[in-house]
Amino acid sequence: MPQPKSRKIAILGYRSVGKSSLTIQFVEGQFVDSYDPTIENTFTKMITINGQEYHLQLVDTAGQDEYSIFPQTYSIDINGYILVYSVTSNKSFEVVQVIHEKLLDMVGKVQVPIMLVGNKNDLHMERVISCEEGKALADSWNAAFMESSAKENQVRGFRRMILEAEKMDGGVQPGKTSCSVM
Repeated sequence: MPQPKSRKIAILGYRSVGKSSLTIQFVEGQFVDSYDPTIENTFTKMITINGQEYHLQLVDTAGQDEYSIFPQTYSIDINGYILVYSVTSNKSFEVVQVIHEKLLDMVGKVQVPIMLVGNKNDLHMERVISCEEGKALADSWNAAFMESSAKENQVRGFRRMILEAEKMDGGVQPGKTSCSVM
């Protein structure tokens, strides 16, 4: 088996969209129901994709808003970005677009490995952002897209983010998908 590859992924989004819940579900396999604002946490996990082992560092960031200054540390040595909004919040959908602009300004590239995630898709009665709106936004960024619930297993989403990063590095070529629901 080849040597493990190290990959660092930053999870960004408005406050209270479920960034920490998604990350903890992936790393520890449990759903955290309580809300405790994050300053910044880094989680690690090993994952094997297509026979290649990856040592992931996941940077769970503090919630951002449209006035937040994009931290320069989130543009250094990051292999991919997961931008999260809540399907129950117009504000989070607006803010994730501002975060995307700031991200591109900071990293200085037009194309960076990004996956847009519409979280909380289990809250059907509270939904205000359709799957199609999320997919259209991701398409406009040339980014991967999926909806999820932090109550569900997150392996597929993080696996997909790694494949997006590898694709940009000239590695694996994942297929185009439409609206994915986890």
